[in-house]
Amino acid sequence: MQAVMDFIHNPVAPIILVGVIVVLVAAVSFVVRSLKSSRTQSEVPPSTSVVPEASLPQAQESEVEGAQRSRDGPAAQTADHAAPSVEHMFSQEETSASGIGEEHPESTSVELPESIPSRMGRLRARLARSGALGKSLLSLLSRGDLSAADWEEMEDSLLVADLGLEATDELMEALRTRVKVENTSDPQVVRALLREELLKLVDPDMDRSVNLALRDVDGVQVPATILMVGVNGTGKTTTTGKMARIFRAEGHEVLLGAADTFRAAAAEQLETWGSRVGVDVVRSDREGADPASVAFESVEEGIRRGCDVVMVDTAGRLQTKSALMDELGKVKRVMEKHAPVSEVLLVLDATTGQNGLRQAEVFAEVAGVTGIVLSKLDGSAKGGIVVSVQRALGVPVKFVGLGEGPDDLAPFDPQSFVDAIVG
Repeated sequence: MQAVMDFIHNPVAPIILVGVIVVLVAAVSFVVRSLKSSRTQSEVPPSTSVVPEASLPQAQESEVEGAQRSRDGPAAQTADHAAPSVEHMFSQEETSASGIGEEHPESTSVELPESIPSRMGRLRARLARSGALGKSLLSLLSRGDLSAADWEEMEDSLLVADLGLEATDELMEALRTRVKVENTSDPQVVRALLREELLKLVDPDMDRSVNLALRDVDGVQVPATILMVGVNGTGKTTTTGKMARIFRAEGHEVLLGAADTFRAAAAEQLETWGSRVGVDVVRSDREGADPASVAFESVEEGIRRGCDVVMVDTAGRLQTKSALMDELGKVKRVMEKHAPVSEVLLVLDATTGQNGLRQAEVFAEVAGVTGIVLSKLDGSAKGGIVVSVQRALGVPVKFVGLGEGPDDLAPFDPQSFVDAIVG
């Protein structure tokens, strides 16, 4: 007791007492935290992570998608990010200038081609809306009594449209004569006369059908064979794919041959077109392979399958390269060992105008062109090339293309063409 009293009266006693209390509080806090930690560990297994309830479905979905990507491989993962759906890929491709030919055929599905009457009506409307030649002529005719300057302006418009000097002179002479004979300045009458004279130049009597008749060769039925030729950049491979769509829309069984073995990705581009309309493609797995060999195998496979039409796409050759042009002649000769070539269609870019005529003449000499396909004929400036190329070769324009969409190609109709120009 005396010791306690001495401690209480000691001046340092309060300091010691406070220190003891602090130590006790710290000890109690440590014990409480330890107990809580032990309780939590007993309730939650160490291997489980806590996931908010709202994120559980997303986590499960990610695990499923991850597993699917693991099974499908890197290609599937790339497709997942690049193209959410096949339809989306097609809509992008059809509205871009070069869109076609970059997708892999495995990612596409068979499309239903637009019917021939439907696409022809749509192309007529587009040509009428965009025809700068027609607008120029109508502007002149609307003036009524035409002066000498008006006649010269009309002649200039026709020359700019690549009608050609000879055809322009012929048209202007006939039109002036008929206007004098009719003794009229009525714009509607002059327009009707212009339509008649233009139609004569376009020549509606030319046979513009495509020979798709099956033939019998040594007791074997062989398909119609079409050789597609043209200079680089004219849209030849794309046109081949579009024509395949047309033939499929008419119910034909078509087989494509990728004999353009020199241009990178040409075969893949053609395969993409084929896959979109359910048409197979014969190709070589080796870049730079002999194109004549591919053409030969294409016709052979078409006969074996009983196809109606075999279309062979060739490399775009410059008409000044004699060796390459000779090779084109070789492709045709090799194809004819199985079956006579039904058509040789030359694809020309309508915007090249008179420059395309020399191309047409050389190809006609080497491959015997039977018809012309004019791509990019939007009526804006070069519509007269229809008349020029027919006069130069003596063969008809059989198809025209007015856009980059898969159905922007249709059989050429002289009446509709002239009506779209004159209005």
